[in-house]
Amino acid sequence: MSDAALLDFPCDFPVKIMGRESADFRTLARGLVEKHTGHVDDDRVKSSLSRNGGFVSITVTVHAQSQQQLDEIYREISAHVEVLMAL
Repeated sequence: MSDAALLDFPCDFPVKIMGRESADFRTLARGLVEKHTGHVDDDRVKSSLSRNGGFVSITVTVHAQSQQQLDEIYREISAHVEVLMAL
């Protein structure tokens, strides 16, 4: 495998965060990302409920500045007890 970067920065990058459905989780997920990016416009945040409505997937499309920034975002969201999965 080459040492060349897989992404050219800056770039738009979707961060997907999954957890139990609640208004609090939606706010939490967005806030965890915004700690590393600053404000994210509403049109860059999407959500999708599971079939039974018990879980939600929040996708925040960020304008990533570096791989380090993405790594920090993923460390932050993965460490939170309410986050079930991050992609």
